[in-house]
Amino acid sequence: MFSSVKIIAQQDSLKLQREARALLRNGNELYKKQKYSDASIAYRKALGKDSKYDKASYNFGNALYQDKNYKEAVSQYELTAKTAKDKFVKAEAYHNIGNAMMEQKQFQQAVDAYKNALRKNPNDDETRYNLAAAQKQLEKEKQNQNKDKDKNKDNKDNKDKKNEEDKKKDQNKDKKDGDDKDKKDDKKDQKGDDKQDQNKQNKDDKKDPNQQPKPQQGKMTPEQMKQLLESLNNEEKKTQKKMNVQKSKGQKVKQEKDW
Repeated sequence: MFSSVKIIAQQDSLKLQREARALLRNGNELYKKQKYSDASIAYRKALGKDSKYDKASYNFGNALYQDKNYKEAVSQYELTAKTAKDKFVKAEAYHNIGNAMMEQKQFQQAVDAYKNALRKNPNDDETRYNLAAAQKQLEKEKQNQNKDKDKNKDNKDNKDKKNEEDKKKDQNKDKKDGDDKDKKDDKKDQKGDDKQDQNKQNKDDKKDPNQQPKPQQGKMTPEQMKQLLESLNNEEKKTQKKMNVQKSKGQKVKQEKDW
């Protein structure tokens, strides 16, 4: 009984393999006609019949690559590199991974893939040539990155320098404005002083040049005081003499009118 079940399972497996090979051949015919999308469908169906069918996964990757679906193509090539038992098939899968990475400008991944291909097949000159091309592109990419980095650094330095210059200009402007303000205030104060001096001069000019300065009280010399006393004594003597003369003449009598 168990032998019968095993035989039936083997027959089913062989049937699926035959169907997978038929689908593979169909996909190959479509691939030759450059009908890459239709070929991809056929290869996918073949893998549905036999998931470990290396030729189907490899050809499926090629159809995806030709249809510019590089990311999906890499997944199929990786599956082939993992499941294939033949080292040359593995080498071809890694080689095509490198090609797909180059198309995506992922040069470091391309270099790694080509190196893996050469480990499986060191005599593949095409892989060696592609490796050299990938390494050249990778070096160019690094140089451009360094240039961009230096450029960004220069731009940053120039920006910092400009900011510093602008800051100094602002400081000098503030200082100049302050100096100009001080000068303006000094001129204003000087103008005010000049105006006061002019007003004082005008006031002095209006005074009578012939006017004698007023004497200051309490500032008489001893000689002046002596002269003043003598003058007062003489005036008193004259007054006394005059009064004596009038007294000797008598008073006048009041006269009445004659009617």
